Amino acid sequence: MTSAALIPVVLSGGSGTRLWPLSRELHPKQLLPLLGQHTMLQDTMRRLAGLEAAAPIVICNEAHRFLVAEQLRAIGCVAQGVVLEPVGRNTAPAIALAALAAEAAGNGEALLLVLPADHVIRDVDAFRAAVRAAAVAAQSGSLVTFGIVPQAAETGYGYIHRGASLPAGGGWRIDRFVEKPERARAEAFLASGEYYWNSGMFVFSARRYLEELRRHAPDIAAACERAYGAAQRDLDFTRVDSAAFTACRSDSIDFAVMEKTDAAVVIPLDAGWSDVGSWSTLHDASERDANGNVLRGDVLAEDTHDSYLYAGSRLLAVVGLDNHVVIETKDAVLVAPRERVQDVKSLVARIKGAGRNEHSLHREVFRPWGSYDSLESGDRFQVKRLTVKPGGVLSLQLHHHRAEHWVVVSGTARITRGDDVFLLEENQSTFIPLGVRHRIENPGKVPLHIIEVQSGGYLGEDDIVRFEDQYGREGTKT
Repeated sequence: MTSAALIPVVLSGGSGTRLWPLSRELHPKQLLPLLGQHTMLQDTMRRLAGLEAAAPIVICNEAHRFLVAEQLRAIGCVAQGVVLEPVGRNTAPAIALAALAAEAAGNGEALLLVLPADHVIRDVDAFRAAVRAAAVAAQSGSLVTFGIVPQAAETGYGYIHRGASLPAGGGWRIDRFVEKPERARAEAFLASGEYYWNSGMFVFSARRYLEELRRHAPDIAAACERAYGAAQRDLDFTRVDSAAFTACRSDSIDFAVMEKTDAAVVIPLDAGWSDVGSWSTLHDASERDANGNVLRGDVLAEDTHDSYLYAGSRLLAVVGLDNHVVIETKDAVLVAPRERVQDVKSLVARIKGAGRNEHSLHREVFRPWGSYDSLESGDRFQVKRLTVKPGGVLSLQLHHHRAEHWVVVSGTARITRGDDVFLLEENQSTFIPLGVRHRIENPGKVPLHIIEVQSGGYLGEDDIVRFEDQYGREGTKT
């Protein structure tokens, strides 16, 4: 394809607040199967097939590391590195970490194919052809982005105005970037044929990106170099220095580099692209029935049209709705007109400001060993269903403020309780007194299901002291 290696860089940060309540801070949209059996992260990885690319570098939030690792494992994807961001700092620093990782591996001249993990691309062949064209342009030192051929006068996207054409169909110099326009201006952009939607996907060499970042945003480059220079290996992850990276200012690659460099190039891409940034765009990207509805889960719709209806845990029945979104999860329900779905972000901010946790967590919370689902809670008690995957091991831990009762529903559990280690089979139970070290393991080949009843004066997840943990979580509360 080209003489330089092509390394995909998949950006899997972000919280996807406009797709609340399905997307949460600790389980965001890129880690959800929104359009099929695979998650958006997995679909991003799968469309790399046929590009003769090296193993990818993944940049993700530290809190998502085990979910990301499990989703890669499930599709047989082996990353050459998973770099953890302690906090989100937007795309310019995230891509800098990937470029530094490539340099550290001796691949400074390699081309980085930067892809957000939450995009939809229907025409994979057209995408791959555009990547090959972008790689040719990037070989000469250009910083290449993909401009989406607009299908409508969209006011929710930024635009790129093309300048002079490059030889042999190699794309266009970028004249300027334009912020999200008003309707009349967007219509003029569409009519001119000279504007593209800004995709947020790029191709450039690791060396060239770092050169331009040092030139135009030297403070970001320096902060990322300090953070990566002090990085530590943690299992299969690279954990950058938290203090150094947190001190980095937040900025996008567009503002920090692309709008300032004289090496910016755009390659047109017409491949059925969507960034699935809201429930309305997800509706447009999904298969619809004869009434224009998207029905997911156990849904009954009567005299309802052009709506997105999602039932996560029970029957959802609607009558007489047009152009609405109704999303039901185990702990929250959203109802909104499709033209108001951008306001969901404001709702999430209100939930967070009120000190609630529905913006961050689902009722079912995933851990590296499996998951727990909070079934019921009240004064001094809480009931959970634990699912421990085969080979899964909870940390050796204790609680200062609660005792726990465990009943095995199915599977076999190996229990550590104080100095005792024993097996529990189906319908057997045990009691863990307050302050006693304990652990659950699944030594079997099928999932282990346990009902846990907690009782005590404080039942928060931060009442935990870890002594041993095979996932490297000693000293943490999650």
